[in-house]
Amino acid sequence: MQRSIFASEGQEAFLEGHVHALRVLGGVPTGKVRYDNLRSAVSRVLGFRDRRESERWVAFRSHYGLEAFYCQPGKEGAHEKGGVEGEVGRFRRNHLVPVPEVDSLAELNTQVERWDLEDDDRRIGSRPHTVGEHFAVEQPLLRALPEEHFETARPFSPRVDRYGQISIRMNRYSVPVRLIGRQVRVLLHASELVIYEGRTEVARHERLATRGGIRLELDHYLEALLRKPGALPGATALEQARAAGRFTPVHDAWWAAVRKIHGDAAGTRALVEVLLLHRTMTHEHVVAGIAAALQAGAMTSDVVAVEARKAAQADTASAVDQGPKQNFPQVTSLTERRLAALPPDTRPLPSVAAYDLLLRRHRPPPDEPTGLVRKEELP
Repeated sequence: MQRSIFASEGQEAFLEGHVHALRVLGGVPTGKVRYDNLRSAVSRVLGFRDRRESERWVAFRSHYGLEAFYCQPGKEGAHEKGGVEGEVGRFRRNHLVPVPEVDSLAELNTQVERWDLEDDDRRIGSRPHTVGEHFAVEQPLLRALPEEHFETARPFSPRVDRYGQISIRMNRYSVPVRLIGRQVRVLLHASELVIYEGRTEVARHERLATRGGIRLELDHYLEALLRKPGALPGATALEQARAAGRFTPVHDAWWAAVRKIHGDAAGTRALVEVLLLHRTMTHEHVVAGIAAALQAGAMTSDVVAVEARKAAQADTASAVDQGPKQNFPQVTSLTERRLAALPPDTRPLPSVAAYDLLLRRHRPPPDEPTGLVRKEELP
């Protein structure tokens, strides 16, 4: 049994859970798959075995070729799905009690996958073979997965309000302020939502599980804060950035120092310029640049940018030094190779002593005529 944990219980989670399970199994069951009468699949129970299915579920089943068998509602159908309910209870008692402490759903799902792999070695009752051995017999009987991707997310086309936000399922999410007044395309997944301008992704948020919530990204408002820096200290986006750890105490310390020197407005604009560096550099390098500038007493965004680049270059150089050393072949000189193949030369070295005579200057004796005539001897 393949399991996934999502932030919601909507139809998106129902379909994404199917995609994950079929991908892990490596195929599609050829027989009937038993389902309860959950709203994500069944919109109305018409009779004993007659169901009105939801449109997206019908499209999903048609895409993968799944054949659904719906149990009877209530206690009359309890015997038709008892094994599944018992397995869910066993897994919950063994792995989810007490509730695991994790930092994210991704980390929890990683643990769930590990527990599923460990269950392959488990034996059910007194059966001679393990769960993994039984599945190895059944896996070749699965039908191949379709090559085309089925989009499990629910699409929306909201318009961005004057606050740079969109409303999805009674929750509000931020987008870049340049999109105010424009219509965007949203794909709502089970645990996140992705916002597009045309085909370009402009924002991605973790999905809110409750209603009436708001999730803002400080980066979406930086252009507006350059014009109105006074809106930053009390901004909800700043509070959420602090809570998420993206706006660190190092940011706060540098902001306080730069406001003390340049004033509130100019100091906040300098901070916004520093925050814009996060778009092109990693969070760790920018924080290192802020810390270095703060230690040096340099309260300008240019110095932070230079120090952040230095930190990035240092990490790159360190990664290169610590990387695996490659043994490149040595290049052999062709001349050396030819000389090594020649026999030894036993001839004596040549002498150039005879040529030394050419370097000596020959001067005739004083009484020896030179052929030159003095000027005073001319007629």
